[in-house]
Amino acid sequence: MPPTVYQRTAPWQRREIERYDAAALSRYQLGRLNHLLDIVLPQNEFYASKLGSVSIPLESLEQLSEFPFTFKEELLGNERSGGFAANLTFPIDEYCRFHRTSGTRGRPMIVLDTTADWQWWMETWQPVLDAAELESTDRVVMAFSFGPFIGFWSAFDAAVERNAMVAPTGAMTTVARLELIRSIGATIIFCTPSYALHMAEVARENQIDVASLSVKKIIVAGEPGGSIPAIRDQIESSWDAKVIDHSGASEVGPWGYADPLGRGIYVNEAQFIAEFLSIETGEPAEEDELSELVLTNLGRAGSPVFRYRTGDLVQPTWNDDQRSNFVLLSGGVLGRTDEMMIIRGVNIFPTAIEEILRGFPEIVEYRLTAFKAAAMDQLRIEIEDRLEAPDRVTTELQVRLGLRVEIQCVPLGSLPRFEAKGKRFIDQR
Repeated sequence: MPPTVYQRTAPWQRREIERYDAAALSRYQLGRLNHLLDIVLPQNEFYASKLGSVSIPLESLEQLSEFPFTFKEELLGNERSGGFAANLTFPIDEYCRFHRTSGTRGRPMIVLDTTADWQWWMETWQPVLDAAELESTDRVVMAFSFGPFIGFWSAFDAAVERNAMVAPTGAMTTVARLELIRSIGATIIFCTPSYALHMAEVARENQIDVASLSVKKIIVAGEPGGSIPAIRDQIESSWDAKVIDHSGASEVGPWGYADPLGRGIYVNEAQFIAEFLSIETGEPAEEDELSELVLTNLGRAGSPVFRYRTGDLVQPTWNDDQRSNFVLLSGGVLGRTDEMMIIRGVNIFPTAIEEILRGFPEIVEYRLTAFKAAAMDQLRIEIEDRLEAPDRVTTELQVRLGLRVEIQCVPLGSLPRFEAKGKRFIDQR
């Protein structure tokens, strides 16, 4: 059986590591990183080739900057890897978990985990469940279709490990899921922000008052939204339940958990090393600077990633309070590097527009389409608006973003609804 590099921790241990000062945290991460490298190299052909000139073991975390970046395109399987991800450390027979990325941004990638890797996934989920205060007395509904996407299965198993009652919903309709939530007295729902809003919409259409149900918390991920105030407020007011945000990726693991004050997401630096690259300069970012998140996981020996360019846009803040010394990403994940638009000299991200649109309770759904006109980025916005009054939206966008955009009202129910990641941004550039 492949060696284990994850460390199971009790709640008090997780809180203790959160409070490490910078020097203690660096020592802790360095020890974890060197242990992982001892296992991964030279067995992992992908990283043995990439890290051939790097001196191991590392004497300080600063040496991590000598590692080349890892990009998703490198990890995609090919004939040589049998279609599996290219960064596997062990023979295929050592892996017991098969999952696949959602393919939202290209060809889906197959990711594999060993038994030990899967236990590491359970460990990385614990801060997320700590933030939600999930207990054995909770009744949890997984509002997912349970395809091969890893987030669904890892969330399910992590909740089961806490001895909670966990109900999968498979291919149920939204109405059937709502009835299940009611009938079992569910206290926690796992879903995307998009689907939390869609369930509330379907409930209204079927005269179901979701605010009167027993749901107390909704744990969301898969897309920005849980840390965007307008979206979080809309979900919480509809359900009369608290939204708990978190972040992760199939290639990396569940790396982020909610700040209890709702300011954003903490990076779980007990299990991941975070770096930040300035969007403006490409150099290490300053505090509160818009940057790309780069991650190294510390416990997934079978599918490691070192200095992985996530493409996630964030604003890091350090030592913000006495609760945690882990880095806080203000506002959570703000968007994607490949989604940035420059419209008449203004840098725009879809999440900034979504926050404004969600501030209008009469807007049921929307879609953004980016396109080129005369070599310049342009944007068109379609909205399902119960008031059919797009001028007020145009004015708000102009006031808050300094941007005048074409707004088109479309019939109610004509735009797509989403169970998993919402695809409201169409890039035709």
